[in-house]
Amino acid sequence: ALHEGHIVSAQELTVLLQPVFTQNPRNLILFLQDTLSIDDFTYLSESYVNKLSIILLQEILQSSPSSLVLPAVDCEAIRYLLSFLQESGDWKLTYTTNLNFSQLELDTSKPNLLVVQLQPLVSDLNEIFIQEAIAENDKIIGRLTMDLQERGIHFSVIYTAVRPSRISRRTGVASELRRQLMATEEEDSLSYPPLNKTTGNDTCILFYASNFSLTANGSVPIDLTNSTFVTRTVDISSSECSDSNTTLSLRYTNPVNGISSLEIRFLMTKKFYTGSARYWSTLDSVEIEQDGGQSAKFNVSVMSAPAEYSFHCQLVGTDNLYPAKLIPTNDEAENWDVFISGFQIQGFNIENNQFSYASDCTGFFTPGIWMGLVTSVILVWILTYGIHMIMQLTTNSRFDDPKGPALSVPQTE
Repeated sequence: ALHEGHIVSAQELTVLLQPVFTQNPRNLILFLQDTLSIDDFTYLSESYVNKLSIILLQEILQSSPSSLVLPAVDCEAIRYLLSFLQESGDWKLTYTTNLNFSQLELDTSKPNLLVVQLQPLVSDLNEIFIQEAIAENDKIIGRLTMDLQERGIHFSVIYTAVRPSRISRRTGVASELRRQLMATEEEDSLSYPPLNKTTGNDTCILFYASNFSLTANGSVPIDLTNSTFVTRTVDISSSECSDSNTTLSLRYTNPVNGISSLEIRFLMTKKFYTGSARYWSTLDSVEIEQDGGQSAKFNVSVMSAPAEYSFHCQLVGTDNLYPAKLIPTNDEAENWDVFISGFQIQGFNIENNQFSYASDCTGFFTPGIWMGLVTSVILVWILTYGIHMIMQLTTNSRFDDPKGPALSVPQTE
């Protein structure tokens, strides 16, 4: 029995999952999404939900010998669920983003752990797009489960996400939650280690982002955060390192429906500048290649740091308002929108597999500082002018004496 508002901890989740590890045969399917909340299924009216046919999950729950719905689970427990499952038994791990399950082969003589990466839910889209994505994922879940049932394979299913998609906005508790929410977001932003590229025993590239998203052709959202930093399904084998040039290559297979392959390259150089008498590392360009076609190329503005430092910027992308902007240089680049938050990268002089001191993209004179300086100059000018006018005032040097003759003031004075 679960009490209203109770959040299942990692220890409680471990106890609840014990029957999955003790059953025989052990076949476990993990449907993993980027974001998900119980409100995603109850937010809209029943008529709308039925219109989108989100009913396969309900049928699975009703037909299953046993089922469990946990409305709220601690983010830390979910974030390390995959690693926990791998450590809990001698599983044969199969990770797939290919939704053509007819070609999927499972050796039922051994325990199988099948991880299916579902299409992401883009939180900045409206409710209709979110519910349509959930309905599509519902069909994917139903298609795979029915295929396994037809083969006579017994299995257990876990459907979850890395982080919640909704946060309570009740007015009564909004003020109390605000400070806690900000603290939670800061903790979440550091929840996973950076992506690293090693040559031998040395780390030559470190890359981190709290959100790494693209939009293709202005309508196809692609969230690469989980596959890059959480599940680590990205292929970085094509990355190259040298003393003067470094290329971070991120290759994704079927990142979203309609795109079979995607490669993103970050090109960095290290040069000696006589003006500062030191080496500087610069992120020169970013390239995006889809399905082996023509590469979309972007120049990068204001992304440099001393070679011993890493580079950090809170917002990097194609929007003109971002501090570090990706500038399209060919026609293919016009079809892409890039958004990276909490961006940090280092391609040279990495020690102990950790980022060095970060050089931030924010300049010393921020807009707030300029506004303060201009306002101060105006106020000082007004004060100076007022003091100058007061100093020009003069007083009479002679005064009338009522007992003497009247004071005569010549016109020349």
